[in-house]
Amino acid sequence: VQLVESGGGLVQSGGSLRLSCQASGSNFEYYAMGWFRQAPGKEREEVACISSIDGSTYYADSAKGRFTIFSDNAKNTVYLQMNSLKPEDTAVYYCAAVSGSYYGGTPVATAEYDYWGQGTQVTVSS
Repeated sequence: VQLVESGGGLVQSGGSLRLSCQASGSNFEYYAMGWFRQAPGKEREEVACISSIDGSTYYADSAKGRFTIFSDNAKNTVYLQMNSLKPEDTAVYYCAAVSGSYYGGTPVATAEYDYWGQGTQVTVSS
């Protein structure tokens, strides 16, 4: 599986961005997809994850109420809609995937994901 992210950029505090991640291959519905981020000097952390087969989602506390993860299985694409962005959201955002049929939940830890995109920079200015 190859993952290609897009949609990052520079935005002012309070603004919005939508990240996209397109996956190659077939059987997209048999994957869990996640968005992770890594700020300079910090470890990579989970942001939001989704099971493609039933739409179950997980959000980190930092993302709840501001970010929405959703997928379009027909386009093999997962999105991260980010609203009310803050300077502390500045990071490289990575898309990741792991194969499996996940009902009622989704893997969350970075170590559980097997495939990673190249990352896209999100910078939020104050």
